[in-house]
Amino acid sequence: MLDRRQSTREKVMYGGVAEVGERGAIRECVVRNISEDGATIEFSNVVHLPKEQLSLRIARKGRSFLAKVVWWRDNFVGVAFRAETPAEPVSDLEERLRRSEIKKRQLQRRIKELLGER
Repeated sequence: MLDRRQSTREKVMYGGVAEVGERGAIRECVVRNISEDGATIEFSNVVHLPKEQLSLRIARKGRSFLAKVVWWRDNFVGVAFRAETPAEPVSDLEERLRRSEIKKRQLQRRIKELLGER
């Protein structure tokens, strides 16, 4: 099989967060491999993403990437990083605060569901 990648990917297992859409929907994922130009990410279930752009945040690397979806199969997605992606440092504290906000929103949605609200 012909590998069209411009740089070699490193096999990794990093926790990541993909932010998609105008409303900033957030999905946790696992980064399976990464290079300077892109990555393969895995979601816990089948996901449909916009091809235009998503933001991938990898706390362990301390960076965020703007990326374009190149391919997807079931819950695996291949993304290419945008050349103009600015490196955005992420401190451990910032990442924990962001995750607590995500958990808070998930709990609020779950409470509304249980109460029958929309």
